Amino acid sequence: MRIVAALGGNALLQRGERPAASIQRHHVDDAVAQLASIARDHELIITHGNGPQVGLLAVESANDPELAQPYPLDVIGAQTQGMIGYWLLQAFTSALPDRPVVALVTRTIVHADDPSFEHPTKFVGLGYDELDARRLAAARGWTIAQDGARWRRVVASPEPYAIVESSMIQKLANDGAIVICAGGGGIPVVRDVDDGRLSGVEGVIDKDLATALVAHHLKADVMLILTDVPGVYRDYGTPDQQLIRMATAEELRAMSFSDGSMGPKVEAACRFVESMGTRAVIGQLDDAEDLLEGTAGTTVVLDAQTCPGRKTP
Repeated sequence: MRIVAALGGNALLQRGERPAASIQRHHVDDAVAQLASIARDHELIITHGNGPQVGLLAVESANDPELAQPYPLDVIGAQTQGMIGYWLLQAFTSALPDRPVVALVTRTIVHADDPSFEHPTKFVGLGYDELDARRLAAARGWTIAQDGARWRRVVASPEPYAIVESSMIQKLANDGAIVICAGGGGIPVVRDVDDGRLSGVEGVIDKDLATALVAHHLKADVMLILTDVPGVYRDYGTPDQQLIRMATAEELRAMSFSDGSMGPKVEAACRFVESMGTRAVIGQLDDAEDLLEGTAGTTVVLDAQTCPGRKTP
């Protein structure tokens, strides 16, 4: 099968951890250990998040006295694609020395008038207590929002419309390579209406929505969204929470999920199954093989006929 798997930010850096390279590389090794078993028997294309890394490099850039102004987010997005792609490349090459592995810097087309540029919602960087977050926001012109018990910077997260390198990703996958691409949702670019040139813009694209585009273009058999919870829950965070083992896209769209966490994952899964008629699975990275087998996580299908005998969520 052809499988597109999206690694969540927790695959590299868990909440409360110091963003040291050694810690992140350790998490990458753990993630690849889970995915290598899948890659031995299937075609595998991997995307990944980059929110903590973008935030870290943005702070370092803002604090650099040699710079008249910080590096823009599109450039920092490219830097994180290279860094994380390199770590994944190294780990996969060690785990599967006979398989070709490619990490591809990837651009994603967005629209210049996307409303998210005026109303940023995408969390990037580390968490702070409210007082420190407000101080940093005032000093650096950030927009901030509460993320659980902490406060973090939020940036624009424009809607992805196309992956510029889709044809190259497909060619590499057809040639048998494990492809690492669309890191952080891809570098956001807009196309000039006059000359067609692409220019980078300030933003961080949701990696799950971009993953759905990649999976659609590649005609993937399954899309895996790998995160740090067992799956999608009804009434999450309440005493009545219940894991949804299987649901149709229509059923999930009738429910409500947090925009900052599960919402984009559910939306991405729904988009993929609606466009391809196949399945997407959301669940824990540690359960990757079981997710593929359908024995763990939340499986999203197009309609009841796709999986006869299922229980309604």
